[in-house]
Amino acid sequence: MAYFAKINSDNIVEKVIKVSNDILLENGVEYEQKGVDFCKSIFGQDTNWKQTSYNTYKGKYYNNSDYTLGDQSKAFRKNYAGNNYSYDQQRDAFIPPKPSDSHTFNEETCSWDEPSI
Repeated sequence: MAYFAKINSDNIVEKVIKVSNDILLENGVEYEQKGVDFCKSIFGQDTNWKQTSYNTYKGKYYNNSDYTLGDQSKAFRKNYAGNNYSYDQQRDAFIPPKPSDSHTFNEETCSWDEPSI
């Protein structure tokens, strides 16, 4: 399965949907644009979609079966998108909502670090 995030005009994720890998394939190669086109055909041409990696967390790709580090070439967009995450075009990354004012942004992982005690 591939996953796609619907992003509103404020770059906030509104929903994430599953798309069959078969839809993305052309001559055995996956293309994100084919998934985007599929999503737009269902939800409207004026919608904005980005693929997100279910197994990517804080910039690292993890194997689905045992949560060990996997093939890092599969990691993209820093984090799996969730509702209310933001999409940062400059970083090409999904960023979770800030948990509290005391959390600080981590540029490397595009996530929020807890305050040190």
